[in-house]
Amino acid sequence: MGSDAIERVVVLRHPVERVWAALTTAEGLSRWFGSVAEIDLRPGGRAFFRWDDLDDESVATITVVDPPRRFAFRWAIEGLPEDDAARTLVDFTLEPTPDGTRLRLVESGFAQAATDVARAAHRANTQGWDTELADLETYLDAAS
Repeated sequence: MGSDAIERVVVLRHPVERVWAALTTAEGLSRWFGSVAEIDLRPGGRAFFRWDDLDDESVATITVVDPPRRFAFRWAIEGLPEDDAARTLVDFTLEPTPDGTRLRLVESGFAQAATDVARAAHRANTQGWDTELADLETYLDAAS
């Protein structure tokens, strides 16, 4: 497998506090990340995401809450059972810029799975994050 991680950086034309709310509230997440989202925003808390258009859902465990700079969670690797111990870490870091917010997303840990599963999950999540981050930008721009 080429890489154990997916990394994306986008600069959003919105203040850090707005981007933070979009990432860490059920209302914000439901607008751009999934059809339905629930979140208990604390380390060890649970987040639930459902995508009606994909007929898919996922449960995550919150690992880092450092408002308004860093938010991270662990969730199952696609292709493995939900109760499998292997999890990727999805880590969002926010940094204010003169024009808004620099958002860095890193999802890592794919190599825990067998090579074929890891490659397929990495490919699917790479495409997923590209779509979801574009949806985040659209949501924030429309809410302005």
